[in-house]
Amino acid sequence: MLTIRFNRIGKKNKAYFRLVVQEHTIASGGGHVEILGSYDPHLKKESLKLERIKYWVDKGVKFSDTAFNFLVSKGLIQGEKRKVKLPKKAEVAASEEKPAEAKIEEKKTEASKEESKKEEVEKEEIKEEKKPEEVKVETKKEEIKATE
Repeated sequence: MLTIRFNRIGKKNKAYFRLVVQEHTIASGGGHVEILGSYDPHLKKESLKLERIKYWVDKGVKFSDTAFNFLVSKGLIQGEKRKVKLPKKAEVAASEEKPAEAKIEEKKTEASKEESKKEEVEKEEIKEEKKPEEVKVETKKEEIKATE
């Protein structure tokens, strides 16, 4: 399925975008079918091929959310803007920290569980060691009672 989306080009900290028609499974920097225009976000300038955009829309090409919102804001397509779900940096950092803390807590609980299991095993071993002595003591008591 073909999509119309942005292809980022330009230098670091100096973004420049092409509006391209591309297979949706190909990475956005990969091969494209046709270049429909370009956009410079720093200068707020765009150059678009309106006839080719309308041609591809008539063919049933889908849009990426960002490209759709861009064309709606320019008045080339009618409709409501789509919500682009980009998390804020603070939310991303907080969500990354929580799982790490949760993992640490899980490791601590696992370690404490293992320690408690070891303690239980040691207690059982001590009990088992005491049992043969108790049996010997009981047998000696029985012998003493029998001799009396």
